[in-house]
Amino acid sequence: MSIEIREANLRDAEDGRAFLLMLSAYAEGEMGGGKPLDADVARRLVPALLEHPGAHVLLAWDGARPVGVATCFVGFSTFAGRPLLNVHDLSVVVEASGRGVGRALLAHAEVLARSLGCVKLSLEVLEDNALARGLYASFGFRDYELGGVARRTFFLTKPLEP
Repeated sequence: MSIEIREANLRDAEDGRAFLLMLSAYAEGEMGGGKPLDADVARRLVPALLEHPGAHVLLAWDGARPVGVATCFVGFSTFAGRPLLNVHDLSVVVEASGRGVGRALLAHAEVLARSLGCVKLSLEVLEDNALARGLYASFGFRDYELGGVARRTFFLTKPLEP
């Protein structure tokens, strides 16, 4: 397996299809909720990302076959006064799991973050996703620190109905 990581051009139909295929596979998996990506969301997603400033989609390819995705968004660290890059989605298809695809996507995200002048990478991970947590720890991710002290953080959401 020879893996190539590149930033998707979502204006390109092939890249758009590959992104939706990878995100759908993630959604259908245990860590993505176990349900297919909603058809309406799938129809709106690529055009919405094209309009969203700071969106970066990285695709992992094994030849002509997409095998992984990292959906990233530029944010901002008020305490550092610099941008940050959040890895919002990171997923690898089951057939490519354990072959370094996730690590390669993270490495590419780090290169992207550095090129954008970001102070850090951030991400959220489910507590029971031991495989991902192991990867992230081995890549240098750690608990949030404030004043040099590791602090447990929580990721909270409040759904807003349309």
